[in-house]
Amino acid sequence: MDRTLTLSLSCPDASGIVAAVSSFIAGHRGWITEASQHTEHELSRFFMRVEIRADSLDLPAEGFAGRFREIADRFRMEWRLSDSSRPKRVVILCSQQEHCLYDLLSRQVAQDFRFMVPCVISNHETHRKVVEAHGIPFHHIPVDPADKGRAYRRIESLCRESQADLVVLARYMQVLDEEACRNLAGKVINIHHSFLPSFAGAKPYHQAHRRGVKLIGATCHFVTPDLDEGPIIEQDVIRVDHSDTPEDMVQLGKDIEKVVLARGLRATVEDRVLLAGNKTVVLR
Repeated sequence: MDRTLTLSLSCPDASGIVAAVSSFIAGHRGWITEASQHTEHELSRFFMRVEIRADSLDLPAEGFAGRFREIADRFRMEWRLSDSSRPKRVVILCSQQEHCLYDLLSRQVAQDFRFMVPCVISNHETHRKVVEAHGIPFHHIPVDPADKGRAYRRIESLCRESQADLVVLARYMQVLDEEACRNLAGKVINIHHSFLPSFAGAKPYHQAHRRGVKLIGATCHFVTPDLDEGPIIEQDVIRVDHSDTPEDMVQLGKDIEKVVLARGLRATVEDRVLLAGNKTVVLR
């Protein structure tokens, strides 16, 4: 696979942004392999993502970033430059349900998309053997209901030590406190077993069953201090009917949860997800 640099940015909308970015890349002999952009008119904000063949540039990635700052400052950009030779480091948090964890572990082995798992953290010992069989460190951090903050500070410390780019809650059945949400802002994604904003909170499939819904779904979203209200990254649904029990819905839901979490993680590690207020722009 060719090494690429991915430039992703957002800034106040203005004339000349695309021209400035593309001219800068061309000025350094850069070969653009993919580009997409979007204007969020309600916010008057512009979003852009560009992939560049690293071997086409006449300067190294560090030099590219240094020289691009002049353009970034001129247009007041929030931006980042990622290098495909450094896969995103994704720390996984889980509890006792295995389906999302096992799916992500298998995707790392298969390299469906480029990421690596430096460690798995859990409030239970359930999955230690499976995780360690993949050669990944497993950390058991119980959560004391009387002092949850102590566990969350330890989790934050492990994420820093692991140099985590992202943290994935793979059916981690604890609610991160406000301090953890603030310290890890924009880095934690969760899979919620419901088509949010409907049926937030506990046992959404049972809620859905009582309402006789015909579609159930799952939502991948960023974690914020407001429970189940973070910016949505990815969603999907699966059809059910009156013959399906709550238990049937749970089993069907596990399949859609795995798919939605993987799609959301892939978009995020590929720098396709940009925050736009209370929602996201996902540049395909």
